[in-house]
Amino acid sequence: MIISVASGKGGTGKTLVATSLALSLAGRGGVQLLDCDVEEPNVHIFIKSDMHEDGVFVPVPRVDKAKCTYCGKCAEVCAFGAIAVIGENVLIFPELCHGCGACSGLCPEAAILEEDRDIGVVSVGSSDGVELVQGRLNIGEAMASPVIRGVKAHIDLHSTVIIDVSPGTSCPVVEAVRGSDFCVLVTEPTPFGLNDLTLAVEVMRKLEIPCGVVINRSGTGYKRLAEYCQKETIPILLTIPLDTRIASLYSKGIPLVRGIPEWKERFLELFDKIIES
Repeated sequence: MIISVASGKGGTGKTLVATSLALSLAGRGGVQLLDCDVEEPNVHIFIKSDMHEDGVFVPVPRVDKAKCTYCGKCAEVCAFGAIAVIGENVLIFPELCHGCGACSGLCPEAAILEEDRDIGVVSVGSSDGVELVQGRLNIGEAMASPVIRGVKAHIDLHSTVIIDVSPGTSCPVVEAVRGSDFCVLVTEPTPFGLNDLTLAVEVMRKLEIPCGVVINRSGTGYKRLAEYCQKETIPILLTIPLDTRIASLYSKGIPLVRGIPEWKERFLELFDKIIES
């Protein structure tokens, strides 16, 4: 089963939930934890492991000037503005290239080749019965999706897979949650939390991925979040209180289920609710 842990906004506690759920399930067969927040991965802070790295590359065009007739077809077919033909010059902007291959495939003179450009790394390791796969986008790169696909290429369908997703509802989030059997949406009982949760729910419904909510830092007295979940028939799977002990553990890189072991049973109950959904 593939379970994504996402949210509409940052700072709600996705990594807290993802790491706690993975560590709680470690005794129930194979467990993988995929950190697909590739612009700022942080699962390794809580689950420490020796890891080996492999590069992630995207193909970018290279023009053979001996064959090029400067017809402009490559620039015409590029949907991302990564190629411009000005006179007898072909300008290539690698950072804009998505590696779709349209330019090389449709060049009438077969004058465009492709070469790999390094945009990030995927690291793999294991600790305490959990296999950890983490992606990291190189600084200055704009495209997270190829690195996310590199992380997800390691998915073992015989294991329970937990995916820690980046915040928001943009392309990297869609890439990370695509193919999931269930999505846990972590939120907080605040107006901002509710606003961004509604956006995340809309995305899951568009993708036809069933979802449920974990409310972190509950106990603030804000009731509209629970009212929204009830109105939209979205199950509240777990509530985590606003507790300085939990915040202190998190600040030290200690997973919740290790710092307060009784939480392990609650996360196992969370998993059972997901299975029943």
